[in-house]
Amino acid sequence: MAEDQRTRPSLSRQLLPAVHGLLARPLSSYYLLIASSGLLLLVGLTMVFSATSVKAYAQHGSAFSMIGKQAVYALLGLLGFWICQRLPARTLRTLGTYVLATAVVLLVVLDALMALKKVNLLAEPRIGPVHAELLWLYLGPVGVQPSELAKLGVVLWGADLVARKGPALGHWRELATPLFPVIGLLFVLVGYNDLGTMLVLLALIVGLLWAAGVRLRVFAALGVLGTAGIGLLIAAASRGAGSGKVGEPNYRFARIANWLQPPENCSIGACYQLLQGRSAIYEGGWFGVGLGKSALKWDWLPQADNDFIFAILAEELGVVGCAVVLALFSVLAYTGFRIARRVQDPFRRLAATAVTTWLVAQAVINIGGVVGLLPITGLPLPFISAGGSALVVTMAAIGILASFARAEPDAARALHARPPARWVRLLWAPLPPLPPPRRPGPSRPSTAKPAGRAPASAAKGRP
Repeated sequence: MAEDQRTRPSLSRQLLPAVHGLLARPLSSYYLLIASSGLLLLVGLTMVFSATSVKAYAQHGSAFSMIGKQAVYALLGLLGFWICQRLPARTLRTLGTYVLATAVVLLVVLDALMALKKVNLLAEPRIGPVHAELLWLYLGPVGVQPSELAKLGVVLWGADLVARKGPALGHWRELATPLFPVIGLLFVLVGYNDLGTMLVLLALIVGLLWAAGVRLRVFAALGVLGTAGIGLLIAAASRGAGSGKVGEPNYRFARIANWLQPPENCSIGACYQLLQGRSAIYEGGWFGVGLGKSALKWDWLPQADNDFIFAILAEELGVVGCAVVLALFSVLAYTGFRIARRVQDPFRRLAATAVTTWLVAQAVINIGGVVGLLPITGLPLPFISAGGSALVVTMAAIGILASFARAEPDAARALHARPPARWVRLLWAPLPPLPPPRRPGPSRPSTAKPAGRAPASAAKGRP
């Protein structure tokens, strides 16, 4: 019996070769990306319905009114995914400048309306059909969050810029122009009202420069400048700016102070959202109270469908549900960096790294704020929080990653070797460009003896 147990292969020895075999397939990155992002989107729609059903029924008489809007945003996001998956790299490089410019113009209009309202030049932040509301800009009934569009614009424009500069990035002048002026402009336009999004943009730029191979001393200098800029943004937060609570002192200092002190020493008014979020996590336990059975979503937890939706997920699905979501984000992170490592085009490598850093950093900041490991910043959880602009832009970024995954050398060769049907290519995605042929490696000198020459001993008839 003991001998059979010694000779029988362990479970890990059986699973590891199977996992390695699956990951070695040409389109593994593509399928991992589609599976992880699709499951996260499904979890998000489920949790948005659960978190908003009570509030939607109380306000609109139908529990499906808010999830209906989120489903429409999901469909628009899938359309953005489909479009971006079909675009070639040269088109994405061209679009980057226009996307970033559009985001900057919208941010200028948004901040200008809010500033005119603050100095009492406007009774409300509205000029004709255009009006602003915190971080949103509306043109009639259509609203957009310009800072979300800025993330995608920085990814495409920054990757194209860094790819074109190439080795010249080692010089400070090439690194600073025009990257630093654009970052400084975004610091003012985005960071003043939305520090959380500015932190994500900084993480995105760090990932971009890291993938470009910028020297560590440059990162140290940029870290000092970034820390000083974030400190200025925290200090410059005026009373109630961006918080929606006029009359409060500097709310960013207050959030950091509340985060640093123990929860038992924090007043219920100052730490209400944080304490309620922790209470939801505590009530969930290992397996949760059950899907749809959250108690704190009955208007006890502010922003339960957006910033703090992870707390509702923890209450209803428990530690197990949280672990599943974290595992899906981990798979997404692994897949994104795997795509960046495998593609040959510098632009694709840089853009894939930037997109992955953006999504991972935003998820870490959101979840860290909910569980108390980081200060609360008001960022949505990618794929899962309610919101239109964030979901559509996130799905478009996943479409860009999917395009890059199909452009991996092995994936492109496999698709060209056995191309899908023509209708599949028309309705789903065209064939990626075929990579250049592999260069033959250096030939090694052969140690084998010539086949037509016999040894001297054999010629003399010796054994």
